[in-house]
Amino acid sequence: MTESIEGPGTSPSPEPRLSKSKYLSGLQCHKRLYLEVHHPQYASPHDISTQAMLDMGTEIGELARRCFPGGILVKAGFRQREEALAETAALIQNPSVPTIFEGAFEYGGVLVRVDILQRISSGGPFTPPTWRVIEVKSSTKVKETHLNDLAIQNYVVAQTGISLAAGCLMHIDTRYRFEGGDVDISRLFTIVDVTEALAGRLDGISEHLRTMKAMLRERREPEINPGHHCQSPYECPFWDYCTKDKSPRWIYNLPGSRQTVTRLAEQGVVLIDDIPTMAPLSPSQRRVKDNVEYISPGLEAALRSIRHPVHHVDFETVMLAVPRYPSTKPYQSIPVQWSNHIVSESGETMHHEYLHAESTEPRERWAEALIESLGSEGSVCVYSAYEEAMLRQLGEAFPRFRSAINSIIRRLWDLHPVIRDHYYHPGFAGSYSIKSVLPAVVPSLGYDDLEIREGGQAACEYYRMVFVETDWVERLRIREALLQYCARDTFAMVELRRALLEKARQVSEM
Repeated sequence: MTESIEGPGTSPSPEPRLSKSKYLSGLQCHKRLYLEVHHPQYASPHDISTQAMLDMGTEIGELARRCFPGGILVKAGFRQREEALAETAALIQNPSVPTIFEGAFEYGGVLVRVDILQRISSGGPFTPPTWRVIEVKSSTKVKETHLNDLAIQNYVVAQTGISLAAGCLMHIDTRYRFEGGDVDISRLFTIVDVTEALAGRLDGISEHLRTMKAMLRERREPEINPGHHCQSPYECPFWDYCTKDKSPRWIYNLPGSRQTVTRLAEQGVVLIDDIPTMAPLSPSQRRVKDNVEYISPGLEAALRSIRHPVHHVDFETVMLAVPRYPSTKPYQSIPVQWSNHIVSESGETMHHEYLHAESTEPRERWAEALIESLGSEGSVCVYSAYEEAMLRQLGEAFPRFRSAINSIIRRLWDLHPVIRDHYYHPGFAGSYSIKSVLPAVVPSLGYDDLEIREGGQAACEYYRMVFVETDWVERLRIREALLQYCARDTFAMVELRRALLEKARQVSEM
């Protein structure tokens, strides 16, 4: 068992054990692996959205088992190493077991738990049975990192003497269209044989493990500078630890093209302020480099192109891996909430809102309430192209709304490109997200006082409120938090337009 390390100068355990997740961490960055093994306390905790994704992966894994009737689950938990190994070995020896779920295998100090190990043939007097490893993913396609995940499992399983016929990935099939009743599990998932794609990866695993273990035996963490690899294929939980001494003007905080940032870093540029004057940058990157407030001469005209009454609108949606509403597909965006702050030409403001707080099909009632709220007059101010996409999707799904929705689409007025093209504040730090723009332009207003502060969290909390939570008091608390969050998004647009128009007036009067 790995020894506890209290400080960076102490001697680590000579042979720490690895898991498939730690192997993948090592492929991404040796420093990440070292910290996971020896200093896990330096990691930032999972945010609510990340934890929800992990929970969803667990749920999908459990659902996938229904495609393999007669399969047996290894009951020993992930911390019960010896018990899990023994239980798995017994199931493999039992010819009546067609499939093993969460089987445990260990070789060379690497322990893996296999989502699904399916018996392909029973073997004979002189031939062993053959199996295939199936890794379940909640994604909708095979990704590069999935192959590395499956490769380490195949490697360990094969080294224990199991005869493997194939390595496969099982993922969500977005072609499946749910039409009500029970979900057809056989059509919700698709299984892809990636055996050939694993060959090259399998050849390199022994060397990868050797270098990882040698690195883990060192007294200090490896000196690896943070960079783009910290975000790919996964966001590293040690980002805050590794960048705690970096300047806010660090070159990797320059937004936009990764190629541009990488090229500048390779040229020795450490700070954004040190970027050569003639370096090719996008307009937004140039504004970040200049680091001064920028107000375009065209800002006032752009803001005045809007028509009153102005409807400031924001949608919230939920994406379900397992569809629950008829005529929907996995991960289809389902609108469940909207907020509308209406500003008249005299400046009077009123607020309408809708939240579908039940588990029933939300879209028709959502659309009816929205169409009534928006009426037929005035611009519909949004802060992205997302609202238009949702409206078009809704018009296709419900033809009776199509005419009204097309009328609304013609009234859309997007504040995001107006700000992007005509205004910049150093407080944006290169981001034109409304979460970055609002506190910089309207310092008295932000999201820090809210319980729900971003869209991913809102979607997670909505799912919990509608499909998980049974305590009506907790459901009401989540409902109120969702309403406050969506209303803040639309009120933010009201205040942003007012503040920016005032800035534009000041410039025109100079």
